[in-house]
Amino acid sequence: MDEMIRVRGLTRHYGELVAVDHIDFEVHRGEIFGFLGPNGAGKTTTIRMLTGVIDPTEGSASIDGHDIRTKAIAARRHLGILPEDANVYVDLTVWQNVMLMGELLGAGRRERRLRGEELLETFGLQDRRAQKGRALSKGLRQRLMVCMALIGDPDLLFLDEPTSGLDVASARLIRQIVAERNRRGLTVFLTTHNMGEAEELCDRVAIIDHGKIAAIDTTEGLMRVARSRQSVDVEFAGESPPAAELEAIPDVTAVKRDASRYVLYSEQPGQVAQQIATLATERGYDIAAISTRKPSLEDVYLFLTESNGSP
Repeated sequence: MDEMIRVRGLTRHYGELVAVDHIDFEVHRGEIFGFLGPNGAGKTTTIRMLTGVIDPTEGSASIDGHDIRTKAIAARRHLGILPEDANVYVDLTVWQNVMLMGELLGAGRRERRLRGEELLETFGLQDRRAQKGRALSKGLRQRLMVCMALIGDPDLLFLDEPTSGLDVASARLIRQIVAERNRRGLTVFLTTHNMGEAEELCDRVAIIDHGKIAAIDTTEGLMRVARSRQSVDVEFAGESPPAAELEAIPDVTAVKRDASRYVLYSEQPGQVAQQIATLATERGYDIAAISTRKPSLEDVYLFLTESNGSP
């Protein structure tokens, strides 16, 4: 598959701190690639290296076949970037912000006006075009920032926590537009703390922890990594069995109890559910509710980062 980003041994030191530690990965053209990890794991540092803000200490990376060091201008030519700490120009209007960014990115006057009109319409900002940046709410500012990242018609879009702290409507709109642009061919590199967002949008996900890649796979593939996080949730009406009785069921790896509700972890949740039903019948326990649960991407994320010793 055609690679939009290729990273080999990418490393960044800050004095004695190794922020990113010899990581390797590829991002395929046309995919949404999620880059997940705890605070301080190396996500933003990786984006800053790939977009030319800082130089790697070691290793190499290329964007669309262009080395980020030796062919930096070519590598950045078709990028859109939304940094985590970005802001609009507060003394310019919404329209002026978009036009200025289009000009800085080299778009012609007619081209940037046409794109700008389309983007303001898409992001629900047409009625705000004459408002200055300082008058916008956080959600509207973030919509504007995504407009500014897209005004250059990029082939590759870097989004660093694009919906963090936003109102529900703005976050949903940004996700919808990212997905729609991806269907039109845009490659997206996304960092997020929102596991539901990653599960909804991403074709593949890398999990980085302590500067190292812990796993890379599709969301479905990563969920298979945490099969032990599958569980059976059962609630009893009236008398409940002691936890030890449930722990003795074959294939149960752990049991958590909250009053009359139990969570039994197992790689065979269907079989365990059947055995709970049999146990209840034989011992006279009354089951009020029982269900099985597959691991979510958040479960996988916690499983991998806890395994690596993250707090």
